[in-house]
Amino acid sequence: MRRTTTLLILTSLVAGVRIGTTAPPAKVAKVAKTDEKSSWPNFRNGHQLRGVAGSALPETLELIWSQPIPDGMVFTSAAAILGGRVYASTLGGELQCLDLKSGKLLWKYLSAPKPEPDTFIPGFPAAPTVSADTVFVGDEDGVFHAVDRKTGKRRWVFQTQAEVNSSAVVIGDRVIFGSWDANLYCLDTRTGKKVWTFATADRINGSPAIAGKYTFVTGCDQHLRMINIETGKQEHDMELGSFMIASPAIVDNMLYVGTHDGEFLAVDWKKQEVVWRYSDPEKMQPYHASAAILGNRIVVGSQDKRVHCIDRKTGERLWVFSTRAQVNSSPVIAGDRVYFGSADKHVYGVDLKTGKEVWKYRGKSDFNAAPSVAGGRLLIGSEGSKARLLCFGAK
Repeated sequence: MRRTTTLLILTSLVAGVRIGTTAPPAKVAKVAKTDEKSSWPNFRNGHQLRGVAGSALPETLELIWSQPIPDGMVFTSAAAILGGRVYASTLGGELQCLDLKSGKLLWKYLSAPKPEPDTFIPGFPAAPTVSADTVFVGDEDGVFHAVDRKTGKRRWVFQTQAEVNSSAVVIGDRVIFGSWDANLYCLDTRTGKKVWTFATADRINGSPAIAGKYTFVTGCDQHLRMINIETGKQEHDMELGSFMIASPAIVDNMLYVGTHDGEFLAVDWKKQEVVWRYSDPEKMQPYHASAAILGNRIVVGSQDKRVHCIDRKTGERLWVFSTRAQVNSSPVIAGDRVYFGSADKHVYGVDLKTGKEVWKYRGKSDFNAAPSVAGGRLLIGSEGSKARLLCFGAK
C-alpha cells in the first residue's frame, strides 16, 4: 500500500470558495499532436481520460525487461511514454527516465536535490505527465515539479499546501492538477507561474478531465465541478453523494466515475443529472480505479476483487472477471483486450467482448498501479520490497 493511504480520510480540509486569478488568462492553445501508437503521455492517455491505447498489443506477451527500485519503494502509478522513452515515478522520490526498448536508465531526478544519505525525501504518489519538452509530477510535500524531458534537469517548481496525488493534464501552455489542499491549480507550463486557482471543499485525488473549454474535477467533497479553463471560474456544480478517489472519464456529454460508496455513475454533465447508477448490492465495495471506455463498453476495477464491464448506454452489467484480491489498478483497453493488475500479484489480459482470460502473468508483489501501453509494449509497476517496473511485449 502507499504511504498515502490517508487519502481515505473523510474529514474535510477547508470550506472552499473560489480564489481570484493571479495572472491574466492566456488564450488556450491547441494541444501538440503525438504519435498515438507510440505514446502514452499522461495517466489515462488523453484529456478525456478514457484509458484506451492507440494500438493493440501482440497476441502473446513476454517479459522484455524489468527495472528494480533500489530501496524497494513503490512504482506508484502509470508510466508516461513519449519518443521511445518511459517516465516512471516512485514513492522513493525518484522520477526515472528509461529507454522503452531496453529498459536502460537514462536519467534520474530526485524530489529533493542533493539529499543526505538515508534521509527521507518526499515521494511521487501520482503518475507523471509528459509534454513535448517537460515532465510534470507532484510530490508528497505538495511540490509540483517541471523537469526537462531530455536531460532530467529541473525547470521550475511550484509549492502547494498539501500532498499532490492528482496527475496533471496539459493543454496548450497550461498545466492543470489538484492537491490535497483542496485546490485545483492552473499554471503556465513555461514558467510555473499561477494562472488561476479554484478552491473546492476537500481533497482532490483524481486527475482533471478536459472536454472543450472545460475541465472537470471530482474529489473528497462529493461534488462534480465544471471549471472554465480560460477563466478558472466554476460554471456548474453537481453533488454526487459520495467522495471519489478515481478520475472521471468523458465521452461526449457523458461523464463516468466510480465512488467510494460502491457505485459507478453515468452523469450527463450538460443536463446536470445522473443518468444511471451501477452497483452490486451484495458487494458494495469502493471503486478507486478509474474506468476505461471504448465504444459501448466501460471497464472498471473494484475493491470487491473483480473487474466489471458495463453497458455505457444502459448501465447494465455485461460481464465480471474475478481475481483473488482488490483491483485498484485502472484498466487499459488495447485493441480487443483489457489489461489490468490485481493485489493478488497478477497482471491479467481479458477479452473485451466476453471477459474471458486470454493472458496472465504472476509477479512477486501486488500490482495496484495502472498499466501503460505504447509502441507494442505494456508497462506496469509493482509494490513492496520486490517492487519493479515491468515491460511486456513480443520477443
